[in-house]
Amino acid sequence: MIPSLDGLLADGVSGQTVLVRADLNVPLRDGAVADDSRVRASLPTLRRLLDAEARIALCSHLGRPKGKANPTLSLRAVAPLLGDALGVPVHFAEDCIGERAQRVLESARAGEVVLLENLRFHAGETDNDAAFADALASLADVYVNDAFGSAHRAHASTAGVATRIRRKAAGDLLLAELQHLQRIVEPEPPFLCLLGGAKVSDKLGVLEVMIERADAVAVGGAMAYTFLRAQGVAVGKSLVEEERLDDARRILGKAASVGHQLLLPVDHVTVERIDAEAERRIGPTIEAGWLGVDIGPESAKRFGDEAARARTIFWNGPMGIFEIAPFANGTETVARAVAASAAYSVVGGGDSLAAVNRTGVGDEIDHLSTGGGASLEFVEGRELPGVAALEA
Repeated sequence: MIPSLDGLLADGVSGQTVLVRADLNVPLRDGAVADDSRVRASLPTLRRLLDAEARIALCSHLGRPKGKANPTLSLRAVAPLLGDALGVPVHFAEDCIGERAQRVLESARAGEVVLLENLRFHAGETDNDAAFADALASLADVYVNDAFGSAHRAHASTAGVATRIRRKAAGDLLLAELQHLQRIVEPEPPFLCLLGGAKVSDKLGVLEVMIERADAVAVGGAMAYTFLRAQGVAVGKSLVEEERLDDARRILGKAASVGHQLLLPVDHVTVERIDAEAERRIGPTIEAGWLGVDIGPESAKRFGDEAARARTIFWNGPMGIFEIAPFANGTETVARAVAASAAYSVVGGGDSLAAVNRTGVGDEIDHLSTGGGASLEFVEGRELPGVAALEA
């Protein structure tokens, strides 16, 4: 059983240092936070610990600095946002372990936060190095993992530390993610799975599972062209993973054998080059020299009709290059259809969340998952190291 924050707080944390692993992997633009949604998602757990008079050592990664300090990926920019949101002092430590971290923690009072520098400035984080995990664990009396988006990584801050600190728990965000996603593992039928994005290889595991679990799997985005090519359909110069054609044929065969639908686009938005100003054509075929950049209106309607019939929906991945406005209609149509459906709906993955928020229907989705890769691995049935370490 996963220990909860409720149980931890019932035993008391007043005056103790709680190491909280959060997901503050925010986008930065010109040194400032461009999207604070992950910061806001971390606040409920932090507020509960602060109300219980804990001293918080808050840690996270940001980007991929590959084990070396990189000022452009410093978490320092997040500290003012946290301070304003929490209404308490948020101190910044220029390292996440060692004397510089310890010194700032010792100067902080109960009910205050110390934001530690980017964990991935040390190679020991992603290597789950024993010495790095020891150093991180030595900072605190209690450990709380609230970073679902990193729970599928066996890193020092998600797996290593949890074996070194006796008192530990899942934060409210992590626990809520698991509870919501369990309804995708055990769905109420009819169950619709919507998958998009660029590559079949990124979603192969979940495709294997969903083609048996879901009543219908609707595939959009560039990954759809690998399936269409596998069926012998001409896809012009659309992105195709040639090395995954056999996998696509196998999944198509499995869908037929279990009697579940695998829905592919029946029309497309095509261009000769990826450019917002490029001439667009919409139709059931893709001409030589042209490439698909979005599902067409008939496909979007077909996917939307399936959403209307469903009782459970899981969606991960956009239907096209939605970042470019002329190629966003398919993704936005699907977002509105999922929001309008009476089904229990979960949307995961950064691009899917961005599309939902851009369309303005986020409040109508039952759960917006903060972990793209973690949510996929969980619904596949794979063990998440960060969760397993809390149960150990």
